[in-house]
Amino acid sequence: MRSYSGTWIFILIVLLIDLYVFQAVKFTLQSVSPRTRFTVYSLYWGLSAVTVITLAILPYINLDSWPRNLRTYWMATIIGLFLSKSLTVIFLLADDLRRLLQWGGGKLFYQYIEGEPFKAAGISRSVFMSWLGLAVGGGLMTAMMLGFANKYRYQLKKVKLNFPNLPDAFKGLKVVHISDVHSGSFTDKKAVEHGVQMIMDQQADLILFTGDLVNDQASEMKDYTAVFARLRAPMGVFSTLGNHDYGDYRKWLNQEEKVQNLERLKQLQTEMGWRLLMNEHVVLEKQGQQIALLGIENWGAKANFPKYGKLHEAYAGTEKYPFKILMSHDPSHWDAQVRPEYSDIDLTLSGHTHGMQFGVEVPGFKWSPVQYVYKQWAGLYEQAHQKLYINRGFGFIGYPGRVGILPEITLIELS
Repeated sequence: MRSYSGTWIFILIVLLIDLYVFQAVKFTLQSVSPRTRFTVYSLYWGLSAVTVITLAILPYINLDSWPRNLRTYWMATIIGLFLSKSLTVIFLLADDLRRLLQWGGGKLFYQYIEGEPFKAAGISRSVFMSWLGLAVGGGLMTAMMLGFANKYRYQLKKVKLNFPNLPDAFKGLKVVHISDVHSGSFTDKKAVEHGVQMIMDQQADLILFTGDLVNDQASEMKDYTAVFARLRAPMGVFSTLGNHDYGDYRKWLNQEEKVQNLERLKQLQTEMGWRLLMNEHVVLEKQGQQIALLGIENWGAKANFPKYGKLHEAYAGTEKYPFKILMSHDPSHWDAQVRPEYSDIDLTLSGHTHGMQFGVEVPGFKWSPVQYVYKQWAGLYEQAHQKLYINRGFGFIGYPGRVGILPEITLIELS
């Protein structure tokens, strides 16, 4: 019973949030008909009951046995409801704090925050805050539901990068960078095939994949091996491993099973015609000139991610090459080790963050909650003569959608 105590504590928190938000729902529906109130109340508590029942049975069921579509969308809806209500609570707490200050005698403060605009509009601050909280929370839930349709809406990002030390033979080199396939999340093979065709349509000289081919298991690639085996480029297709590729987030029968899974994943990439770089480098040659391509296993600066990567092994022997590209899944590696210790690595390519699959991107501005965890989280970053590019991810995991941050295929042209 002790092992499930955390689940019941979370259920209690969910119920308290439901009760708190319901007070705002009642407050805003005072003037509507009894029939409308009954309908809204029934829908509200019906969804709440489904959420609580789901959380209560989770420790006793095997979600992996559920149909993938049902499992994915069911859990995404439950999480979306929780997040939207939690956001609403922030506004309600702010209003309750205001009323507490008023009750405590803060008359001047109350007069200031009540404000003339609210009096002129004929509404109280409490009504406004309740409506605002429900609108923001409902807006988040609506955005997440609409975001389901964006998970295969691949965007092509074209980036031109200038490097003075790039050998002349490689000027104009076209590189497609993809990352975070997460094949275990896919439910639409035709949509994925379309994305792969978009990659091939770029006619790149080189294709680079920076990790997380699967969510946990090599078997997730069963229906997609042939699809990704279509990727071809004159100078090759190269790949590295991401944190999910090791199977660290799944319970295995024993260590041997986990090791076999990783070995199978490596073998699959060979079968697809990809060259997996495991803490090593290859030399790319063109018209008698050479550059080095380095690829390491996952290396994360955050505490929860193990450091499998050994950059010193991949780097050894590359000193003589005038230009170096590093494939490293986790972008936190750049500030933590690449820049301070390997200043002659010109371009680092990463993925991992997915841009959290949620945020805002407009010309000249981008924002996502993930930026409060990762300093570099999407797109291009430059420091002195070194550059980092973070792909927003080809696939998705957890939430089966994208809000604002779309799946990405990056076309990089070197000059």
